[in-house]
Amino acid sequence: MNPLGSSELIITPRGTIYHLDLAPEHIAPTVITVGDPDRVKEVSKYFDRITHKAQHREFVTHTGYIGNKHISCVSTGIGPDNIDIVYNELDALVNIDFATRTVKDQHTSLSLIRLGTCGCLQAEVPVESLIVSSHAIGMDNLMHYYKMDNNPDENYIINEFNRHTGLDNKNIRPYIAEGSINLRKHFGAGYVHGITVTCPGFYGPQGRVLRGPLAFPHLIDALTTFKSGDNRITNFEMETSAIYGLGKVLGHKSLSISTAVANRVTKTFCSDGNAAVDNMIRKSLEIIAGI
Repeated sequence: MNPLGSSELIITPRGTIYHLDLAPEHIAPTVITVGDPDRVKEVSKYFDRITHKAQHREFVTHTGYIGNKHISCVSTGIGPDNIDIVYNELDALVNIDFATRTVKDQHTSLSLIRLGTCGCLQAEVPVESLIVSSHAIGMDNLMHYYKMDNNPDENYIINEFNRHTGLDNKNIRPYIAEGSINLRKHFGAGYVHGITVTCPGFYGPQGRVLRGPLAFPHLIDALTTFKSGDNRITNFEMETSAIYGLGKVLGHKSLSISTAVANRVTKTFCSDGNAAVDNMIRKSLEIIAGI
């Protein structure tokens, strides 16, 4: 295989990858991703020890151990475009030889677990609930730039979704990807499982009206009423479809866990978001450390 060009795989003079500013030895086999750079320290404060810290732009990384579990926490910033950067660079750190700039013969699969926040789309799921995404439906366009195949179950769900919402005929081309079943099975009691919709924005794409008129004013109703077999949409946010899509394309195990800080059906908002997020972090880290 020909070496990757310096404009494609950008390595700094220090031997670190461009955006994350990490060298291959700086990343653990299990990576927690968070959106907010300030949330990294809220995760790593529960590590028994920290072996490496890095920060470049919005990308903050702390790597260390919980017991014998080697683990990293990386902030991604907001949106599918940032996930494109983070996932590709994490993959490069373990699957590309930086010395030769060639893809390694032996593939390494990371466990990538998002701990984030979301808006809930079911009235009976209260704020502060912990939601595990079984599948993600992307309303963004990121995965249209990659070759990704769907299994029959994914195809069935997305076809049902398009028929129910009609969005596929309105300049939006939704896509779907399933998360890691092997990771998901560890998060049972105390977690709600369902489909997550990923939106490419916080206001109009999530049906919020401030001053700009909406092209799809009935979006929330369409999402809350969708059902495909036992599958329903539980929540929406701004990263999970890219996480699951790129995880599938690059061969990594991906899972997204969110704490609901708002319920868009009951119009309620979490009274103490920091406490709710901390509860998610503590509970999930206890499980992750044992996987």
